[in-house]
Amino acid sequence: MRNLTVGLIAYRLLSRMATPLAPVLLRQRMLRGKEDPKRMAERLGYTSIPRPDGTLIWIHGASVGESLAALPLIEVLIRKPGRRILLTSGTVSSAQVLHQRLPAGVLHQFAVVDTPGAVIRFLDHWRPQIALFIDSEIWPNALIEAQRRNVLLALVNGRMSERSFTSWYRARRSAAVLMSAYDLCLVQDARTAERLRLLGAAQVEVTGSLKADAPVLPADPAALDSLRQAIGARPVFLAAQTHPGEETMIFAVHDRLRQTFPQLLTIIVPRHPDRGAELLLQSGLRPTAHRARGELPGPDTAIYLADTMGELGLFYRVARLAFVGGSLVPHGGQNPLEPARLGCPLLAGPFTENFADTYGTVFDMQELGRVKDAEAICELASPFLADADYAKRIGARAEAGARSLGGAVALTTQAIERVLHKAGLDARA
Repeated sequence: MRNLTVGLIAYRLLSRMATPLAPVLLRQRMLRGKEDPKRMAERLGYTSIPRPDGTLIWIHGASVGESLAALPLIEVLIRKPGRRILLTSGTVSSAQVLHQRLPAGVLHQFAVVDTPGAVIRFLDHWRPQIALFIDSEIWPNALIEAQRRNVLLALVNGRMSERSFTSWYRARRSAAVLMSAYDLCLVQDARTAERLRLLGAAQVEVTGSLKADAPVLPADPAALDSLRQAIGARPVFLAAQTHPGEETMIFAVHDRLRQTFPQLLTIIVPRHPDRGAELLLQSGLRPTAHRARGELPGPDTAIYLADTMGELGLFYRVARLAFVGGSLVPHGGQNPLEPARLGCPLLAGPFTENFADTYGTVFDMQELGRVKDAEAICELASPFLADADYAKRIGARAEAGARSLGGAVALTTQAIERVLHKAGLDARA
């Protein structure tokens, strides 16, 4: 790595000085349910699992979405003999989902905090030959220490919003040092490619979004059958992955739509399940069922609060249409491919920069989808609730739009294999 800037030297120093605080902060997170008490040592670089023999590919995804996007890539990369894969993620929810869905033989560890000591312990133990960072993960100590050990580095499924680019551009000298550490940057769209080049990345290729090739969200058949029986013929409006500030509008949408569709069931799936109790209070006097308590919607249930993990696939399968959250507030929008690939039509607000091209493609195929307030949601939702066949037709268009975005796994694996071959790691046992 080229000489570190003053900013990076300061970051290294401050993160080293903060090392004694890391266990304290982790314990505070544990008390809030954000850390696994049995595995907190992994966050500091300690593990009881031995390093497997062979070429070790380290893949890091911050949370559930990034980790699941890596699954089809993992399934291809692990096919060659002599390879093992270590997947790290940073949230309890991602660990829970991955426990059910990781291929046999793939190891999972919690990501280490980005302090020099934790990173060094992690790298000295696992000794990966290549590290693949999913989406937008840029951790200075991890990149610096990995490059010092001659670990091949790649940004995969890369994505950088305008806001993130603006922040990094203010520290563009430090950004250039970090971006130059990557041997390869594989990104989702041309805008991200241009932003990374401006920040100093050299080898940049547009390969598309891995999430377009990810397996469709699963649904337990027995649970799906029970839910469908409980709902019956009622029309269902789904608000998926909602953020604070959005549910108030969804409650208003529900109240207005119920005037025309008295049998309407609105399902709300908060992005963070620990907000369930808060939303239960917000639901007020509306008849509400609570999935976290094991309840199913009854004939008189107006709001079904679904604050559980790993069940979003159930709700996309029973909904006439879905509003995708994180889009009426300046968050950037959640993944629109999850409903689209299941043939569920979708709506979203104006803030969708996290998946700008994807939303654009799906909305173009649907010929609708963008909303700005409760009135717009009600106007677009009404035809879906009135006509199940219409919902199916628009859902088929959404699925076709999602399908047209596929192919990223093949392009990504081809690029990674080229790097491994060049380094003599493509067939090492």
